[in-house]
Amino acid sequence: MEEYQDHSLSGRVFQKIREDILKGKYEEHDELRENTIGKELGVSRTPVREALRQLELEGLVSIIPNKGAYVTGISGKDVRDIYVIRSMLEGLCARWATENITAQLDELDEIMLLSEFHIKKEGNINPEQVTELDSKFHNVLYEASDSRILSHVLTDFHGYVKRARKFSVVSEERARKSIREH
Repeated sequence: MEEYQDHSLSGRVFQKIREDILKGKYEEHDELRENTIGKELGVSRTPVREALRQLELEGLVSIIPNKGAYVTGISGKDVRDIYVIRSMLEGLCARWATENITAQLDELDEIMLLSEFHIKKEGNINPEQVTELDSKFHNVLYEASDSRILSHVLTDFHGYVKRARKFSVVSEERARKSIREH
């Protein structure tokens, strides 16, 4: 899968801040100070300012004139909306993947076996491991769909809800349901 990578400085700063928001380093209502982030990343304020504007367009940040930039975050409603949209797009992805999938079938089987192993292992669910395997499963399907655009959209959505999913697979019941769905 060929992913679009923005190699510009502001693009890399954008990706880093976005990742930090989605991973929970910055929480809802946290102020994102250009100077602080610039020092942390070893860049000037300009690429940070450009990245914050881009994050505002994406809905993850709100910029209040003469006050600053604040994390908007992903609300519970956002997560529910994303799941509904994803379910529709992933149906399309699965349909296209069945037309193109070859060697990826073995990879999907391996992911499913590992997922089941991690759920059965001593009755302790490792949320990071289960979440990582779930992400791999979806990435294989995205690649098999042979659609760069669909893959990009679904990867973004997947990133948005990854943090929420990590907490939902703590339950053995939810983790098992996820595997059955796959």
